[in-house]
Order: sequence, then C-alpha cells, then structure tokens
Amino acid sequence: MSPLRLIHGAAVLVAAGSLAVTLWTGLEDRGVALAFGTLITVGELTRWSDAQARQAAPLGAAGSLSYALLGADAGRPAQHGAAQVVTVVLVAALLGAVPHIWSGGTPTADHLARRVLTVGFAAVCFQPPYDNRVFASWTGPAYPLLLLVLLALTSLCGAVLAATLAHCRTRWPFGPLLREELRGLLGIGSAVGATGAVMALGVAVAGLWALPVFCLPLLLVQLTVRRYAAVRATYRQTIASLARATEIAGCTPAGHAHRVAALSVAVGRDLGLTGPELTVLEYAALMHDIGQLSLVDPVPAGATAALPAAEQRRIALLGGAVVRQTGVDAAVAVVVERQADPCPEQPLAARIVRAVNAYEEKARDAGPEGPLRALEELRLGTAGDYAPEVVESLARVLARPRGWRATVPAHGGPGRTGLSDPAPGWVTHG
Repeated sequence: MSPLRLIHGAAVLVAAGSLAVTLWTGLEDRGVALAFGTLITVGELTRWSDAQARQAAPLGAAGSLSYALLGADAGRPAQHGAAQVVTVVLVAALLGAVPHIWSGGTPTADHLARRVLTVGFAAVCFQPPYDNRVFASWTGPAYPLLLLVLLALTSLCGAVLAATLAHCRTRWPFGPLLREELRGLLGIGSAVGATGAVMALGVAVAGLWALPVFCLPLLLVQLTVRRYAAVRATYRQTIASLARATEIAGCTPAGHAHRVAALSVAVGRDLGLTGPELTVLEYAALMHDIGQLSLVDPVPAGATAALPAAEQRRIALLGGAVVRQTGVDAAVAVVVERQADPCPEQPLAARIVRAVNAYEEKARDAGPEGPLRALEELRLGTAGDYAPEVVESLARVLARPRGWRATVPAHGGPGRTGLSDPAPGWVTHG
C-alpha cells in the first residue's frame, strides 16, 4: 500500500471511529463545541492558495489545536474527549471546505487528512491524561510548557505528513520537502502554535470570550502574509514581463523563457532545491536570454546553445549586466552570467538553466523524435558541456507525464502551476 493511501485510510478510520463514538455518547459541552466549530469553519473559509504558504488556514489550525488542548472552560473542567474533538474539527473543516471543493482549486482531501490526523494526535496525547487528572499537579509555568511541547510534537507530525503527501503526489525527494516544511514552522507555523496554546489557556480562565480576543493577532498576521504574497506575485509578474522582452523583440520564440523556467524548476525540485534556491532558479531561467537584447545582429531563432563558447559567455555577461540594472536579486544575475561558464565552475542553478535551455532549443520544432534526440545529445555532452546529474534529472522529470508540471511556481515559489505548459512533444519518453 502506498503512503498516500495509508495516510488517507488512517484519516478515514480516525474520522469514522470518532464520529461513531460521538454519536453513541452524545455531544458534550455543546456551547463550547459550537464556538470552536464556528471558529474553525471561519478559518477554513478564509483559507487561501499560496505556493509558499506552509499554513494557508492559520485561524482554522489554531482553533483546532486549541480545542484539542482545551482542559477547562472558565475554570470548569471540560467534558469533551478526543473523539469529540476530531468530530467537531472534521465537521467544521468540511463545512469550511465546501467553497474550495466546489472550485476544485486546492487539494482538499490531503488538507482534511492532515488536519484530522494532527488534531487527533494532539487530542489523544492531551485529553485522556487530563481526564484522569494526570496534569492536576502541574502548576505555574509547567502547564503552559506542557501545551507548548504537545504543540511542537503536533507540528512535527504535521510537517512529516505534509512532506509525505507532497512526495507521493509529485515524487520530489522527501528530505528537501521535509526541510522546507520544518523551515515553514519558524514562520506563521509558530504563530499558529502560540495562538492555539494561548486560546486554550485563555478559555480555561476567562471562558469563550477569550476566543475573539486572541484571534485578532493571528488575523493580523494572516492579513500581513497575504499582502506579502500579493507583493511577491506582482514582483514575479514584473520579472515575467521583462522576460517577454526578448520575445517581443523577436530574439527568441514565443514562450521559450517560460518553458525553460517551468522545466528548470522541475529539475531543481528533483535535485533537492527548495525555497529561495528555487525562486532564484526560476527568475534566472526566465531572464536567461535577456542578454540578446544587446546584440546588433540577432541569433537565428534565439538558439544560443549552438554558438561558440566565447559568444555564449559574451551574451551571458550582457544578460547579467541587464539583470543587475533591473534591481533583481544579485544571485539571479550571477546565475545568468555563469550559465555559459565551463560546467565544473558553474553553480548548480546555472548548470540547470544551461542544460534545460539546450534541451528546449534542440527539441522544439524537431518532430516527434526531437525530444529523444535532444536528450541523447545532452548525454553525449556530459563529458564537458553539461552536468551529468542535471541531464539524468532532466530525463527523470521528462519521464513523468503529468507530475512534473505541478512543480511550476505561480508566485515565486514551488507548488502551483503558473507558467505556460511545455510543448506536448516534450513528454514522450519513458
């Protein structure tokens, strides 16, 4: 059984068992359950799709964790158990997911499976010991510290699940995916955990009135993150517009820069690049031909891979100078400048751009056998021109009929389709 089916199956079993227990025993503390269910539903309704967001529904996640770690309501011991926690979270998440399911814009099944399993883990770790008064003697800072430890363990569990689901969906290397998820916990993930703990403690002392009060800081954080995502999207659109300058000037074929960027990001993912490294790679791939704007005589069809090495380096240096003048990150200019350097001296991003650009130039308009012949030419060139590990990664990516297209970033990060899909003839081998 694949890990994807195992995770989904475990989530279904946990959800079904919790629902059956709750229906059999009845719903305890209905007012508390309604308040937290409403909060989680609102959080799920405000969930947004962003390529780099490790937590796209922070309010829903914080509310779920808070309910799982809730031991009292205004000093009165809470009566709900772990099964009721999972049931309330599941129903609220399903209600909040209706618009997303209707639009089909987000991987709702994976999101719900991860939410059910992580909340179930937190509830099982906390509710039975609390009901048995195991934590009764934990006073002072010991009790809040306990909640933070449980939240840290739950976040780690969620990161492992998210990385596993992404690995199953895309076949990207698991290690870099997990590192990226763990890195994301240092951002809004930490705010979600802290808010969940504070809400649980606040409701235990002040009652349900603490929920709206402690939600406000997280709402402000969410608003800030969404604004940052919008700025990042505008920045990427500006770079994409600059990349089209070579097409408008007739220096390169239409869509060439976007196809190279799409495939470069997929190869970078396969080789373990994450986060900022993928962003630099994408921007450099989009602007890799911008040096041709400085040429007096245009290169036929913009095919620089067939030019002499000295001419390739001259165009690359011209492109790097143009990129530096645009104010883009200097790391992008370095990749553009060094894409024509001798292979052993290039950074990995430059090796990727060079190999993918050569493949696209050799494969386009070459008929049904063009992609295979282009790949073989690159393999023959691994003695000096192209990095062997990049060429083999390119072959693996091209052998995935659909999965690799999911690596194309939409807003400067991995995970969403935003660039033009490559020509259909590319994916013909394997």
